[in-house]
Amino acid sequence: MMLSTPELIVIAVALAALVLILTNRLRTDLVALLVLLTLVLTGVITTTQAFSGFSQAAVITIIGLFILTRGLEDTGVVTWLADRLRVMGGTSEARLVAVIMAAGAVLSLAMNNIAAGAVLLPAIMQIARESNIHPSKLLIPLSFGTLVGGMATYFTTANIIMSGLLQAQGQPGLTMADFVPTGGVIVLVTLVYMVLVGRRLLPDRESQAFGLSPRRLSRSLYETYQLEERLWEFRVEPTSQVAHQSLRDSHIGERLGVTVLAIWHQHHAIFSPTPEQVIEPGDVLLILGREDRVLVLNNWGLTLERGTREYVHDYDVELTEVIIPPRSSALGKTLTDLHFRTQYGLTTVALWREGRSYRTDVGKFSLDVGDALLMVGAKKDVNRLAADRNYMVLQSAHRLLPDAPDKALIAVVITTVVLFLSIFDVIPIPIAALAGAVAMALTGCLKMDEAYNAVEWRVIFLIAGMLSLSIGLVETGLSERIGGLLTDVFLPFGGLGMVIGFFTATVAVTQVMGGQVTSLVVGPVAVSAAVAAGVNPAAMAVAVAIGCSTAFLTPVSHPINVLMMGPGGYIPSDFIKVGIGMTVITFITLIIGLIVFWGLG
Repeated sequence: MMLSTPELIVIAVALAALVLILTNRLRTDLVALLVLLTLVLTGVITTTQAFSGFSQAAVITIIGLFILTRGLEDTGVVTWLADRLRVMGGTSEARLVAVIMAAGAVLSLAMNNIAAGAVLLPAIMQIARESNIHPSKLLIPLSFGTLVGGMATYFTTANIIMSGLLQAQGQPGLTMADFVPTGGVIVLVTLVYMVLVGRRLLPDRESQAFGLSPRRLSRSLYETYQLEERLWEFRVEPTSQVAHQSLRDSHIGERLGVTVLAIWHQHHAIFSPTPEQVIEPGDVLLILGREDRVLVLNNWGLTLERGTREYVHDYDVELTEVIIPPRSSALGKTLTDLHFRTQYGLTTVALWREGRSYRTDVGKFSLDVGDALLMVGAKKDVNRLAADRNYMVLQSAHRLLPDAPDKALIAVVITTVVLFLSIFDVIPIPIAALAGAVAMALTGCLKMDEAYNAVEWRVIFLIAGMLSLSIGLVETGLSERIGGLLTDVFLPFGGLGMVIGFFTATVAVTQVMGGQVTSLVVGPVAVSAAVAAGVNPAAMAVAVAIGCSTAFLTPVSHPINVLMMGPGGYIPSDFIKVGIGMTVITFITLIIGLIVFWGLG
């Protein structure tokens, strides 16, 4: 049959959106809004349908979940749990892997997966230092723990979306009880796999910075960020042409295109020196730049001391790593936009992103979740940055103190009640989540301004905007048409074979697009196919939702993996080595769950 004009428009919009997302040309939330506007302006969906995504139960539930998560953070509940990990984990690698993975899974039952991993990350770094085990052995288990934990709860973005897509096609929504049996078994089985097999496949890189003495820490960070050929020290001789001149008048940066990161003056480190800072004879300049440019300074009366300084701690300064966490106000901005050097007195010398170190024009990179920034500066400035929740400082002893520690028990009670109401389906889950968020504010667990700041509005606009594509798929009949074609392919293998086929497709798409977008694209088609074929649509929705969380093979498949890349010093192949087994185990356990708990065969 010929495709109608609306169907062709939906296909074109979907393909264009996928290209933009995969090529990272535009932010995903902006792509989602363009999808919404295109579909409504072309008449594929109505204005009411276009904006209905912002009032969907799924969106309200996700907003409530963000606020509940912040309440647990601000009252110190998560910090308390992280402290307990140090006691429970001991120094055994196998025991630590089990405890950390289990902790990530437990937290993700009631928290956003990314937030669960982010709040545990500093604690895992401390555990790694104390136990002398490299974080590369611990962070993938943390990441994968939050992912499998998300399979056993309703409170995961893809799970919430799939419930909403069921309701949009006239089917009952999902509840906690739909996820706990199958997802719970997956958690247990993958935990055993990680302890017995997976941890042996994890990298154990000596070059990682964590768990090292201060002197070895500096050396390790230099190696990790590949700074040897870019960081230089020059001593200013009395006859130098820049002696007794300010940095501005010396024209070092202007003429050579290099950056003076610091000046050592009589054993005192001056970081982020101002243009008015005077260069005195005997000063040592720490300069970042290419060799062909900096060696010109030999002709200016400066003497090359050495290529790198391994002992910055001797000058009461720190070489430290800073991670950009979820919900940071720095996301999408450059360090130049943030006036970072002026505001914090710290100099950024390199950026680590997706297994690669960048050392040129670092201030011009738009920051993203998981970016690791190598910074140098005074210890007091590092501690001041560590007190800002927009940045995660991994080498600082400073801890971000909870805002309302006396409300911790109240926050636990509120979260427990929300989980109880959700598990036993006492009231609709969106109402339970929203009521929990309101209770957090009313009881003083967090302030209303903090509640608004807790919501990741980029995620909300992404989901609400892409929901318009899901509506377009259903309204034009395209999801039913595609579902019918896929039914002809999968149904000969029975209802179980059909569900497995969609699960496999979902896992494949998730590795490159992420679970949130995948659920919005694959979900409507999968539900339509299940309804048309007479297969339990709820079972199909659960399988697709679990497929969206089976994000083990690539860093980009889920933000929690990206967040672990820098601190763990991982490269993409590390996820493949461990993730293949996790994916196979999840696949086999899901099949058993579909047979035992859903009666498919």
